[in-house]
Amino acid sequence: MSMQWDPLLGFSALFGAVQALDCSPSAIQSALPSNANVNFAYPLQAGSTFEVPEGDTGYPTNPVELPALCAVSVQVESIGDSTYGFGLFLPEDWNGRFLAVGNGGVAGGVNWLDMGPGTRYGFATMSTDTGHNSSMIDGSWAYKQPEKIENWGHLAMHGSVVTAKGITAAYYGKDISFNYYAGCSTGGRQGLKEAERYPEDFDGIIAGAPAWWTSRLQTWTVKTALYNLPTTADYHIPPALFPVIAKEVLKQCDPQDGLIDTIISDPTGCNFRPEELLCGANSTDASCLTSPQISTLYKFYTDSVGGNQTFLFPHVNLGSENLWFIMFGAAPNPLGTEYPRYFLGLGPDWSPYDLNEDVQRLADLDPGDATVKYDLSAFHGKGGKILSYHGMSDALIPTGSLTYFYNQVHRTLKPRGIELDSFFRAFLVPGMGHCSGTFPSTNAPWYFAGPNQAPSLGPAVHGVPGFEDKDHDVLLAMMAWVEEGDAPERIVATKYVDETSHDAVMRQRPLCMYPKQAKYEGSGDVDDASSWECKLLY
Repeated sequence: MSMQWDPLLGFSALFGAVQALDCSPSAIQSALPSNANVNFAYPLQAGSTFEVPEGDTGYPTNPVELPALCAVSVQVESIGDSTYGFGLFLPEDWNGRFLAVGNGGVAGGVNWLDMGPGTRYGFATMSTDTGHNSSMIDGSWAYKQPEKIENWGHLAMHGSVVTAKGITAAYYGKDISFNYYAGCSTGGRQGLKEAERYPEDFDGIIAGAPAWWTSRLQTWTVKTALYNLPTTADYHIPPALFPVIAKEVLKQCDPQDGLIDTIISDPTGCNFRPEELLCGANSTDASCLTSPQISTLYKFYTDSVGGNQTFLFPHVNLGSENLWFIMFGAAPNPLGTEYPRYFLGLGPDWSPYDLNEDVQRLADLDPGDATVKYDLSAFHGKGGKILSYHGMSDALIPTGSLTYFYNQVHRTLKPRGIELDSFFRAFLVPGMGHCSGTFPSTNAPWYFAGPNQAPSLGPAVHGVPGFEDKDHDVLLAMMAWVEEGDAPERIVATKYVDETSHDAVMRQRPLCMYPKQAKYEGSGDVDDASSWECKLLY
């Protein structure tokens, strides 16, 4: 009798439970190379909570309501005197596949929380600590530590993946069928770096809001914050005015995308006139801007350039204003200032007001080889697939960063006869912020089970509640592309009425493969994805 493969049921449904090793430190140690040692290995029953080890500063939240699994922690010797560690969940009901999840910011620590959703699908799921322990905004660990920076840049993820895959195959007594990766922000960068430098590690990579251009991103973070500093300057825009700017942007840009629906679907196509916010004579109105403040606003919406009009980094999108308080307040975001101080070695006393093009050139030396290069031909050659996405209201990493990378990869590979869409597809998400979420004034569909998203709906969520299929779930879409050759043209995003109960849908919209955009067909429910078409607008 023939049996149909079900990616959510896995091997155990077809063949019964398979386990060659027991869940003990000695058994796991037997599957390790000589440079690795087990920290712990123990079983958890279905419905258990995994207690994150004390000292995991980056990711201290306990994943709950886990399936029955073996929880493993391993430490690996790396370059110099450095080490890195990783965590691995090995579920009893294994689907035959391996999934690595990414990190955020400059955080050190195993991302146990993000491992939870992957394990609920049935994946053997791994996260690396990147070789240090810190919060997402603390870069002090990198000061005069080139080995640790190299681990963070690429070594720890690759080495953890190789070792964890070895454990997985030995534990189940069966080769892994497919290998996947999912991460956002720094996690998106880690995935793209894997595709560039270690193309054999994964069959499919999901890279959300990738911080792929580390050297330029962090200096841009400082430079753009300085547009609005010091706070005593007449051109300074206080954060209390950011919602005022957001309201005016929505007023002007929402109609220009063809449908008034509180969502700016085409921010790059909006002809925005900031002067509508200008204060009148003797105005005491707290909802207007002075002429110097308008000048600052123009800088926010303009690409960063250097000498001889050299492009440095893209600007934030219209529609990102509700997140500006993280970037353009009383001081630069610490992710910007920590990078020159500790990654570039300028010291803890370095002031953001000392930023100049010499510092930017120093950053371009790319400590740790963290920045992703454009030549992804090796990953294409081995048959790998990449799905990338970016929120169009992201202020931490401008949306244009992804489209710039996509276009540069296209320019690199098309002359070699490689069509980018054959293995790399990008999707832009109107109204979504950084990696997840939307604004109450927008209520844009944003959820598609991307990395980091599930915990926003609940501690035991995985997939898309009510829509467990490849059309709505980016991980299932990736699996269908890798395993069945079914390449996604669009992915449907969902906004629930109540995102804690997620029992009713407010809106669904298709996310279109770049450079296509979703356009309302003129009839039908605007909150139904079937009323929209993905079209090229040129």
